[in-house]
Formats: sequence, structure tokens, C-alpha cells
Amino acid sequence: MEMQSKEAEARNASTLCSTQKNCSSNLFVTHKNQFLSILSRFHAGYFRISLSLCSQALLWKTLSEPSDDIHKFRSIFRMLPSTAFILLWSLALFSLISLSFLYLLRLLFHFDMVKSEFLHHVGVNYLFAPWISCLVLLQATPFFKPKEIYFLVLWWIFVVPIVALDIKIYGQWITKGKRFLSGVANPTSQLSVIGNLVGARAAAEMGWNECALFLFAIGISHYLVLFVTLYQRLPGSSSLPAMLRPVFFLFLATPSMASLAWDSIYGKFDSSSKMLFFLSLFLFFSLVSRPALFKRSMRKFNVSWWAYSFPITVMAMASTKYAQEMKNTASHILMLLLSGLSVIVLLVLMIFTAFNSNSFLPGEGDGAVLCPNNIQRLSIV
Repeated sequence: MEMQSKEAEARNASTLCSTQKNCSSNLFVTHKNQFLSILSRFHAGYFRISLSLCSQALLWKTLSEPSDDIHKFRSIFRMLPSTAFILLWSLALFSLISLSFLYLLRLLFHFDMVKSEFLHHVGVNYLFAPWISCLVLLQATPFFKPKEIYFLVLWWIFVVPIVALDIKIYGQWITKGKRFLSGVANPTSQLSVIGNLVGARAAAEMGWNECALFLFAIGISHYLVLFVTLYQRLPGSSSLPAMLRPVFFLFLATPSMASLAWDSIYGKFDSSSKMLFFLSLFLFFSLVSRPALFKRSMRKFNVSWWAYSFPITVMAMASTKYAQEMKNTASHILMLLLSGLSVIVLLVLMIFTAFNSNSFLPGEGDGAVLCPNNIQRLSIV
């Protein structure tokens, strides 16, 4: 009887162990499938977050920098603690590294989806976003100056992919291949222009005016063509999904960044910079006076909402240079309003993201498993 009892206990223990192993294996497979499902739905559009945070860090650095502007409104920003700026810069760096790591995993596990994104007329433009974020964060860094070797090396690392994407996209526009401009132009196409302008501004800060002029010439010439094409409302510009309409705010970012780039190249916020800044102001008022345009995209929170932050922040940066040049109360009030609006928009987006994290990161928390249909699906919103 004792022998039979021991054998029964051994069989039960063996069965329990086998069951536990199977449960652990099934749990691992389930978690792996959920993670792969998240990667399948992740896309370059999420770099809107890093764009917003990095540009906000650069705005804070611009406002806190010493200058010959002694207006009382400017002195308000110099009271900001340096620790707050360091924390913001670190948060921007963390977001950029995290998003880049996720996108590298997507490239590793879902190469076909990344390829589809590269061939998509909207998705390909967001491939500029990580490199723009890197260049903006580089200009905002508090740890080394523009003329140091670290800045130079990183500038080359971040600019080369932008130029490579320029050759791919602009070459198609010129040669009228499968993707000529009038057929694929949409507001996100301005990201390619912004990439060149950000690179030009960083080069000018290093004292490389020839490289800065080269990138500025590429960016501004294609911006003029693109701006006219978008104004004509050709088929490509009207093919944008309703959920992506917040990217219309990129109309503000391009002339604002152009004014900043020319200010760095020329060394002064001259009439050309002012005209570009005024254009961004006009476009800003044109968009905010048409809330119905964004009604459908605002019904449910999604990552496209982050498209509001970066353009407003860039326009706020341009307003700081304008106020520094004009040195009057009206220009400083404008700077104060735009900078405050930029901070408020960023805080609101961060709060909404925190309270909607389950829907913000697709596939998290649900029991979805990876299926062939998900692998082939390309999400751009």
C-alpha cells in the first residue's frame, strides 16, 4: 500500500510539473504574441511625441539663454530653474531612445511592414521624424557646445539619413516616376523640408555656413513647390485620412523653422526671417479659425493629437527671436502667449496620454494574438 501511495504521489507530482511547464510556456507565448502585436501596430508616427518633447526642450533653452534683450518679460523666463530644463531634456532623450528601440524591434520582427511604411505616401514622411528629433535635441543639449567634436560627429550621423531620404523622395518628384508630387503631396510632406531646415540651423551654429546654405537651399526650394501644390488641393493633398488632420499644423512649423534657420545663417532676424514668421502666424490664425476641420479627429484620443505640439513650439521659438530683435512690449507679449500656449498644449497631451495609455499603445492589455492580417496592416494614425 505504501509503495502504491508513493507511486501515485510521484505521478501526481510529475503531472503537476508538466502542467506548470505547459502553463509557463503558454504564458510566454501569449506575452510574446501580445508584444509582437504591439510592434505590428507601432509606426513612425509615434515619433511625434519625441518631436514635441525635444522641441520643447530647445524652446526652454532658447528662453533661458543670456542675450542682450533686457525686457522685463524676458527676465521672467530666466528665472526658470536649470534643474527643470535638465529634467525636460532627459525626458525628451528617454522618449527618443525608447521610441527608436521599439522601431528597431519593429524593423527586426516586421520588416515587411516597415517596407510598406517606406513605400506609403504618408508613412515615408514620418521616417524623417526621428532624425529631426535627434537634431533638435542635439541643439538643446546642455552638456557640450556646437563647435565641439561631439556635436560635429553627431550632426553628421543625423544629417546623412535626411539627405538620403531627400534623394529618394525629391528624386521621385523630379523624374515623375510612380510618385510624382501632384499625386502624393500632403501636409506630412513638409517633414522632409523641416528636416533640411533643422539640419541647416545646426550647421550654422557650428559655423559651417556653406553646409547650412546647402541644406537651406534644398529645403526652401522644395518648400515653395510643395506649398503651391498643397494650396492647389490636388489629389494627393486631399487623400489624407480625417484622423490625420492635426498634421495640418505642420503648415506653421515649416516657415517658422525656416525663419530660425535663416536667422542662424545670416546672424540676424532680418526681414526675410520676419516674413517667414509672419506667414506662420497667418497660417496659425487660418487654422484655429476653422475648428470644424479637426472635429472628426478630436472625437477620440490618438497619437495624431501630438501633431499639434511641435509646430506651435517651433512658432514660439521663432517668436523669441522676433522679440529679441524688436525689443518692444508687443513682440514680448506675443512671445509670452505663444510660449505659454506651447507649454499648455504639451501638458494637456501628456495628461491625455497618461489617462489613455491602454488605447494609446495598441494591443496592450487585450488578449489579441498575432495573426497574418495584423502583419500586413499598415497604420499611419
